[in-house]
Amino acid sequence: MIEAQHLTKRYGPRTAVDGMTFTVRPGRVTGFLGPNGAGKSTTMRMVVGLDRPTSGRVTVNGAPYARHRAPLGEVGVLLDAKAVHPGRSARAHLRALAATHGIGDARVDEVVELAGLGAVAHVRAGRFSLGMGQRLGIAAALLGDPATLVLDEPVNGLDPEGVLWVRTLLRALAAEGRTVLLSSHLMSEMALTADHLVVVGRGRVVADAPVADVVARAGTAAVRVRTPEAARLAAALVRDPALRVVSTAADTLEVSGADAPALAAAAAGIGVVLHELAPVQASLEDAYLQLTGGEVEYRAAAPGTPTTPGASR
Repeated sequence: MIEAQHLTKRYGPRTAVDGMTFTVRPGRVTGFLGPNGAGKSTTMRMVVGLDRPTSGRVTVNGAPYARHRAPLGEVGVLLDAKAVHPGRSARAHLRALAATHGIGDARVDEVVELAGLGAVAHVRAGRFSLGMGQRLGIAAALLGDPATLVLDEPVNGLDPEGVLWVRTLLRALAAEGRTVLLSSHLMSEMALTADHLVVVGRGRVVADAPVADVVARAGTAAVRVRTPEAARLAAALVRDPALRVVSTAADTLEVSGADAPALAAAAAGIGVVLHELAPVQASLEDAYLQLTGGEVEYRAAAPGTPTTPGASR
């Protein structure tokens, strides 16, 4: 279990983490989400003892990370897959880590095979692709058979088979009763992998709830309407400025700004027959954008926006 209480980190006048309190419980995958600059990486570094909090505290399995006598057996960490000596082979890297904790070669062999590195175990890490480097980082995180895993963007650079492998692995580890904290910017993958979410923005927790609850808060994104007279119905609906009508197929519209009964009544009023009328539920991405829309620190200019003074008059 990971417990953060009023966790704060300041760098001079800048507050990177601002009083975060949350708990990552065993037996489930907890997604850690937030825009760039939201404090995710700093928080994860404090969890594993790489940064010291300015105030507050964070414990892993009941104690600060630094107090664990055999941290590899308590916490498996992947924060930077590139943090490997490029001249070492995958097996040599893992054996060096194992030696610091008295872990035998048999366990090294296990994680090599588990991570799909058997065929390249003797290849120098400097020759690895991004995806193979990620697999090596995950193998290192699993080396001590830890009760808790802290993983930052573990599917970065992986092919679809690798992404599926990570998803299946993390859910299996959580099912064994382990604690899994997972950071990722891939909303579609997080929706398939995580059970619970901690969403942060500008160093603060903005949501801490099961995935289904977070998505439910976003409500219904639109209503799908299928009719052979889609063009005529769309022409009638767009007269209402409160509605947003998008044609997604020759006979299908997605309408925002009205519920299904109101759209059914509008169609009946002009004699349009409906073949389908169904709510389109918001996605995790929709919910995330709603939660963090006001918390984005770095925002790109919209297309066509002048980027330098005097670029447009």
